[in-house]
Amino acid sequence: MSSRVRFGANYTPSRGWFHHWLDFDLDTVRADLDSVAALGLDHVRVFPLWPVFQPNRTLIRPRAVEQLVQLADAAAERGLDVNVDGLQGHLSSFDFLPSWTQTWHRRNIFTDPDVVAGQAAYLRTLAQALADRPNFIGMTVGNEVNQFSAGPHPDPDRITPAQAEQWLGALLAACEEGAPGRLHLHAEYDAAWYQDDQPFTPAHSARLGAVTAVHSWVFNGTAQRHGRTGTATEQHAAYLVELSKAWADEPHRPVWLQEVGAPAPLVPAEHAAAFTEATVANVLDCEDLWGVTWWCSHDVSRSLADFPELEYSLGLMTSDREVKPIGRAIARIVREQREHPHRPAPRTTALVVDAGEEDGPRRRSVCAPGGAVFEAFARLTAEGARPAAVLAGRAADPGHLAARGITEVVTPEEVR
Repeated sequence: MSSRVRFGANYTPSRGWFHHWLDFDLDTVRADLDSVAALGLDHVRVFPLWPVFQPNRTLIRPRAVEQLVQLADAAAERGLDVNVDGLQGHLSSFDFLPSWTQTWHRRNIFTDPDVVAGQAAYLRTLAQALADRPNFIGMTVGNEVNQFSAGPHPDPDRITPAQAEQWLGALLAACEEGAPGRLHLHAEYDAAWYQDDQPFTPAHSARLGAVTAVHSWVFNGTAQRHGRTGTATEQHAAYLVELSKAWADEPHRPVWLQEVGAPAPLVPAEHAAAFTEATVANVLDCEDLWGVTWWCSHDVSRSLADFPELEYSLGLMTSDREVKPIGRAIARIVREQREHPHRPAPRTTALVVDAGEEDGPRRRSVCAPGGAVFEAFARLTAEGARPAAVLAGRAADPGHLAARGITEVVTPEEVR
């Protein structure tokens, strides 16, 4: 992996949103990718729609796979690398599950052996199709698929943490079989870090796959509680990066800020660029950062109905490919980092995280907005500290602390 921080965008097609796979137009894709490359970004994360690509358990449409490869080749022509999320899954409040997992064919998508075998075949096929492309970064198993496993989803497929780990292991192995040696990972929304009964755990995120992925959205209670310019709001992405390291077994495991955006109205349009600059500056002050991938490349067209209001305006560009102030801010940050990359120093003070045992009662809510760990991290940061995070069970392990450069530990109670 490159030692420099990668900068990219989650590619949201300007025409038809992700429904563009139904009417795939390579010229439109090329124009979109031209606009992404013009910002100086080096990669895109792309999203096949699972029911479109695998409408039947034993049918993975060759034409759809071919179109994905065409998209990857178009990206390569513009100097863009590509990460592919396989199981979509869930995007911008809409669920996309194939009919062979629903209603009359309802099966648990995490535990039914036929469904899991079908998912593995699908991911293996996509990875194999791209394995010889030099600009193929690797596969992400799916986009925030953990939201199907517990509340607040209205109809979840409930599983245990052990079953979640088994599912992740099987699908990561399928990705590796399809494209050996690439950067294959999985990605959950922040319930994995914050929700006590979420079966996808911090340990899964921090120990399975080639890198840890975090998705930072301040509409989760952070901005509501701390305001648009609050330390906790502007540091939320950096907090998740540092929090993830508490569970990692490798002292310098890479962390990918795979989704981060400026959601209105909590971050009004006129303040989006400032929020972006603060968020990225803060996360660049974290060691072992693999990359920052902004959500998203282009706004959702107002011609499409029923999206939550905030989803329409998250793009770096409009749906007409006009660069917005937030896009100009990202382009400026990328240019500055290429010329004068920030080299963060180790974080020598670590906040103790006591979130319960993985095989016992879990208290991950202490890490959520309003929780003791979350609020202590924000307070330390506001006072000028640069805290890391360490699990309570490792806080007295000199070998672990030394490997991470930690010389002092402090509890949330001591911070208060």
